[in-house]
Amino acid sequence: MSRLFESYSQARGFDEAFDSEGRPRPLYSKIIDRFSDLDADDLRRIEVVVADEFRRQGITFTVYNDDAEGLERTWPIDLFPRLIAAAEWESVARGLEQRVTALNHFLDDLYVGERAAVNDGIVPEWLITSSKGFERQAFGISVPNGAHCSIAGIDLVRDANGDYAVLEDNLRNPSGISYVVENRAAMVKAFPRLFENYTVQPVDQYGEMLRRVLESMAPPSSSDRPNIVILTPGVYNSAYFEHAFLARSMGVELVEGQDLLVDDQVVYARTIHGPLPVDVIYRRIDDAFLDPVSFRSDSTLGVPGLLGAMRAGTVTVCNSVGNGVADDKAVYPYVPAMITYYLDEEPILPNVQTYVMWDADQRAAALHRLDELVVKPVAESGGYGIVIGPHATDQELDECRRVIEADPRNWIVQEVVQLSSLASMSDDHLEPRHLDLRPFVLTGARTEVFPGGLTRVAMKKGSLIVNSSQGGGSKDTWVLAENGTR
Repeated sequence: MSRLFESYSQARGFDEAFDSEGRPRPLYSKIIDRFSDLDADDLRRIEVVVADEFRRQGITFTVYNDDAEGLERTWPIDLFPRLIAAAEWESVARGLEQRVTALNHFLDDLYVGERAAVNDGIVPEWLITSSKGFERQAFGISVPNGAHCSIAGIDLVRDANGDYAVLEDNLRNPSGISYVVENRAAMVKAFPRLFENYTVQPVDQYGEMLRRVLESMAPPSSSDRPNIVILTPGVYNSAYFEHAFLARSMGVELVEGQDLLVDDQVVYARTIHGPLPVDVIYRRIDDAFLDPVSFRSDSTLGVPGLLGAMRAGTVTVCNSVGNGVADDKAVYPYVPAMITYYLDEEPILPNVQTYVMWDADQRAAALHRLDELVVKPVAESGGYGIVIGPHATDQELDECRRVIEADPRNWIVQEVVQLSSLASMSDDHLEPRHLDLRPFVLTGARTEVFPGGLTRVAMKKGSLIVNSSQGGGSKDTWVLAENGTR
């Protein structure tokens, strides 16, 4: 192998490209051969081409510093791709479909049905009603196909044996799919020879898939070609690039709250030709800002009266209101039981071992060995508030114990998962970096799993924090077709 791999030293955990003896895994052998023909200068030239393309298209994200001030940066991508074999992906996809199906059953049962899972003790009622994502305003709002979550992003990790596990569910406004598509387009343009020995499943069909799902979520009264819009908080939102990308991909209008109005419980879009009825809204606005009549009265982002139109069944909002109760990290430990309860199946994808801090025995045991565990606030996202025990100071651990004891409902503790690693560029050579995977699951008339997803990679050596909001990067994720190498 070339000088790029000379100082490659495997990280703790499972290396996806090399086995424990340092030999290339068969799936990656041709990729490693291709990189061995290059040197650092070659890769830097390709990186410049990709970065220039992203900059030209305005493909950016926001990194926050210690003062919580946002810095907009060009989206970072590492050139060494992640590969997933067809058979391996088939198993993962079945597990994702199973999990999202059960979560949709739970949401429909909770807000529209008889609350059977609560009444039968599958999930504690007090835990549900104390969740920040629980919305009493969502009671009685039916959605077509029972699909309260039409777009889910499920975060996966691989453990020391290379087995997949679910780290987190994202059922409100999961982001990142635009980077999946743009990563692939950039790699094909800047590094086409990398694909010569592989048959890779495409990713540019996401807009078509999403439109098909949203059309299937239209109210029964809508036409054969439902009018779909994407509701964005506006250009200053950190995910605005994605909102615009999805609107272009589906061929639908991107609107802000002021572009919509509700009259007699029907939503209309303001156009130069007059009001146009809207059937489906793919919203990228949080619940609290969606309707100033029903939620925050000071919101200028939402649409007054929207919740009344939803309740009347004249418009479908995807994802629906109140989904946050199901991706609350405190509810996450109960998802395997939901799968068994609603589907009468054993979970295909396990959870990471998790301890709930409101249980006195689990809390006492966890606090005793906090330096070995990961502490997470249940309502945060983007990696904020997480404390990784083995990397924390005594002072940080003491503070964790204090806040957990003061408010145990709002904390969970998990075993440390040594995230799998993969070769990534570091200066003039390749080093292993930890990563995770966010696949996207779409549910309408049926549930579909998009091939691959967003691979997020920690840019710092040894770091387990992969979130882009804290400086993480990404990789192009290749799900191979059957007999995908040649």
